[in-house]
Amino acid sequence: MPSPAPASSFAIDVPAALLARARAGERAAFESLCRSFERPVYTLALRLTGDREQASEALQETMLKLVARIGDFRGDGGSPFWGWLRQIAVNEALMQLRRGRRFALELVVDDDGLGEDPAPPPPAAADAAQLQRALAALPPVTRSVLWLYHGEGYTHEEIAGLMQRTASFSKSQLARGTRRLRALLQVEDPIHA
Repeated sequence: MPSPAPASSFAIDVPAALLARARAGERAAFESLCRSFERPVYTLALRLTGDREQASEALQETMLKLVARIGDFRGDGGSPFWGWLRQIAVNEALMQLRRGRRFALELVVDDDGLGEDPAPPPPAAADAAQLQRALAALPPVTRSVLWLYHGEGYTHEEIAGLMQRTASFSKSQLARGTRRLRALLQVEDPIHA
């Protein structure tokens, strides 16, 4: 039995009255929606692009589309507003990847050792930092598939539609990405253990 999809950071309950006010063009309603979804949109875009500038661009474009297209959201079949907005955010982040405006990430290293805390970070923080570095080392498309599948709970068919590829492409990227992550994190493969 497959494990349930993880709860998305987008799963924010938006009152119908707030949506109605936004549809009517009320600025305060839009500001409230933007504040509520700013962090999830940026985090998702950063996970998919691996680049802060591209994530900021995707956030801006997503919020502009929210304002321009709020009337397009119908909520048919009980679909939540957050699902509609998440779809826009994913599309905008993937658009940033397609534009190919990748910039090298620069890490500032303090070689003199001044100001360093001699105590090691807590294990969870060290693990999270190691995972971040490993994810950043993956190709953007592979990282995007991994995050959409594991982080956001998309199916291979949904990922294929988003990336204009096939479900088998998504599956192969997931398998390759998982193997590469295991190697980068030096995690033993349970199949070959």
